[in-house]
Amino acid sequence: MTVPEIRAELFALRDEKYADFQSGLFPTVGRERVIGVRTPALRGFAKRLYREKEAGEFLACLPHKYFDEDQLHAFVISLEKDFDRCAGLVEEFLPYIGNWATCDQLSPAVFKKYPGKLLPHIDVWLRSDKTYTVRFAIGMLMRHYLDDANFDMRYALLIADMRSDEYYINMMRAWYFATALAKRRDDILPIVEGGRLDGATLKMTVGKCRDSYRIPDGLKQRLKELRDGQLKNGDGIEKPE
Repeated sequence: MTVPEIRAELFALRDEKYADFQSGLFPTVGRERVIGVRTPALRGFAKRLYREKEAGEFLACLPHKYFDEDQLHAFVISLEKDFDRCAGLVEEFLPYIGNWATCDQLSPAVFKKYPGKLLPHIDVWLRSDKTYTVRFAIGMLMRHYLDDANFDMRYALLIADMRSDEYYINMMRAWYFATALAKRRDDILPIVEGGRLDGATLKMTVGKCRDSYRIPDGLKQRLKELRDGQLKNGDGIEKPE
């Protein structure tokens, strides 16, 4: 399918009320860029494009005009079964991602099968000056490198020692540590309690832990006390409007 044909199909799937709702969730995306296609419909469309090998022109047409096109792009890439091709497509797409939703929806299944091949890419992405490229890299470490086979304390310490003014990077750092505390408490708790996290990220980490069903109540209380003790000076980062 051509890009105009794909765009026409997206508009045929449009839900205006959903578009209004979505635009409120993404401060970095203007309302005029939101068509309003629901996620299940986008995923179904992506599967059809990938299965019929009709996404080539669309994937090459960057940047996209609409948020929904970015989402569709992420879903198509995530279906790619060849690691090298998938990594190349991700590399091409990452600089054009401008919101947390598309960043987090980009989750290629093939990456889980090749943790050794993925790490060099992650190392490069972590050093990027692009907010959502760094966020994506941290997300990949969270998804694929917290199990016993692939965990490396070096990355946990690297993420802990990051310092950024970007809310969406720090929120992903918090998500990483909340997930890591659920999966690897003995490894991660000394990092969190040792004062390596900046105050804003600690605050967000504790908030995510308190919302998690995987964190026991005793640990939630322990983390709350830690947060209250370390944030007396009001250290924090407000969510961007």
